[in-house]
Amino acid sequence: MITIASLIVFLAFYTLYYTSKKAVLSYDSGFEKWMQKNPKQTKIIGLSLLLSAYGFWLFTQSLGCGTLMFFIQLMVIGSLIVLLTPLKKISHTTLLILLIIIGLLEFYYA
Repeated sequence: MITIASLIVFLAFYTLYYTSKKAVLSYDSGFEKWMQKNPKQTKIIGLSLLLSAYGFWLFTQSLGCGTLMFFIQLMVIGSLIVLLTPLKKISHTTLLILLIIIGLLEFYYA
């Protein structure tokens, strides 16, 4: 459940990152082009994803711990996206491999 919340936070921040006018953006996929051309819908999607990720954190943890973990995760993932996206170090395969490894570790130790 925490892995799913982490993925949702990543997707939410990534969509909100692509609505920024100051960010250095690359257009590798059609979805990234769509996000840049439709900033209003992208912001709505990003904010709804953030709210659902916060809901996942509240469901898995208590109010205080879930809120703290959500904001810590938001800061960490946000800084990684801001640093690594202009360098083109975040790819779909890297994200998928990382998600699979983290998911397996979560199920193994749960």
